[in-house]
Amino acid sequence: MEFDLPAEHRMVRDQVREFCEAEIAPIAQDVEDDHRFPAEIFDQLADLDMLGVPVSEEYGGLGGDQLMYALVTEELGRVSGGIGLSYAAHVSLGSKPIELFGTDEQKETWLRPLAEGDGMGAWALTEPGSGSDASNMETTAERDGDEWVINGTKQFITNASVANSVLVKAVTDPEAGYDGISTFIVDPDDDGFEVTTVWDKMGLNCSPTCEIQFDDVRVPESRLLGEEGDGWTQTMKTLDGGRVSIAALSTGLAQGAFEAAREYAGDREQFGQPISKFDAIRDKLVDMHRKTERARLLTHRAAAKYDAGNSVTRESALAKLDASEAAREVAEDAVQVLGGYGYTTDFAPQRFYRDAKLMEIGEGTSEIQHVVIGRELGL
Repeated sequence: MEFDLPAEHRMVRDQVREFCEAEIAPIAQDVEDDHRFPAEIFDQLADLDMLGVPVSEEYGGLGGDQLMYALVTEELGRVSGGIGLSYAAHVSLGSKPIELFGTDEQKETWLRPLAEGDGMGAWALTEPGSGSDASNMETTAERDGDEWVINGTKQFITNASVANSVLVKAVTDPEAGYDGISTFIVDPDDDGFEVTTVWDKMGLNCSPTCEIQFDDVRVPESRLLGEEGDGWTQTMKTLDGGRVSIAALSTGLAQGAFEAAREYAGDREQFGQPISKFDAIRDKLVDMHRKTERARLLTHRAAAKYDAGNSVTRESALAKLDASEAAREVAEDAVQVLGGYGYTTDFAPQRFYRDAKLMEIGEGTSEIQHVVIGRELGL
C-alpha cells in the first residue's frame, strides 16, 4: 500500500495551499460576516484550472482524479468552509454528473463552461418535506410535446443563487417509485425559475444555501440528463463521489482548527510557560491530530478506490461519517484551547466550529451514513 502522494498531486495541493493562504485566509472571516459569495475567488480558482479538477480535459477540465480533487477540497476547507462547500457542490454535484451521464452535446454545452470556470453549478435534490427521505419528492416534470414542464420546490440548494446551471431531480412517473425519477438541466434564466430564499445559517454564510421554486419551467427534451427514470440511480452514484468530497472538506476544517489551536497553544503563556506544555492541552492537541489523520486516511482510501473503479458506497459513507464528526470534535476542542479568545470572531476556531456542524448533515446525515454502512455490512 502506497501512502505517499504522487508528485503531480503534491504539486497541485501545494499550489492550492499557497493560493489559499495568500488570497482566501485574509478574507475568510470578512466574507462570512458579510454573507458574501466571493466570486473573485472562484474566478482565480478558474485561472488555476481548479474548477474542473476531476473532469476530462476533453471538456475543459484538468483531467485529474478523485484523490486530486479531494486534496484541493481539503485545502480550501482548511481556510474557509464556505468556499470549500461551494467548490465541492460545483464540482461533485453540479459538474461531474454531466460528465458521467450526459450526451456529448450536453457536455459541450453545459459541462465545459463549468469546468473552465465560466459558470457555477448546482444540484437540486432535497425538498422542504423530504429531508433524509430524499426519494419522497413532490417536484414533477410532465412531458408536453418535445418539452418537459417542471413544477415544485427544492430546499437547501447550495449555489442556486449564483449558478449558471442546476441539475434538478423530478418525478416523471409517479407510479414507478425510484424508477420514476429523472434529472434535468435547468438554466436559472428559464422562465418560472425563482430563488425564493437565501438562508441565513449558523455557519458557511459565504456559500449561498437557497430555496428554489419551479413554476411551469419548460425545458427541451435535450435537457433530460441520461434516460427517463435514471434519476435515482444517478443520485446514488453521485453521492458516492460527493461524500468523498465532504469527507475531504471536513478533514480540511479539522486541519485548520488543529493548526489554529496548536499555534495559539505554543504562543500563549500561563504560569511561566506555553500552555502546550501542560498535559491537559498537549493531550487535547494530540487527540485533535489523531482524529484529523484518521479522517484523512479514510478519505484518501475512499478516493483511491473510486479512482480504481471500485464500488465505494461503504468507503465513502465511512469516510464522510468519520471525517464530519472529527471536524466538529476538533473544532470544538480548538475553541476550548483558545478559551475566551476562541469564542471571538478575531480567531478562526469559532468559524470552523460553526462550519463543521453542517458536515454531519449535508449529503446524508450521520444517522443515514450508519444506515448505509450497516446495509453494506449486511446488517
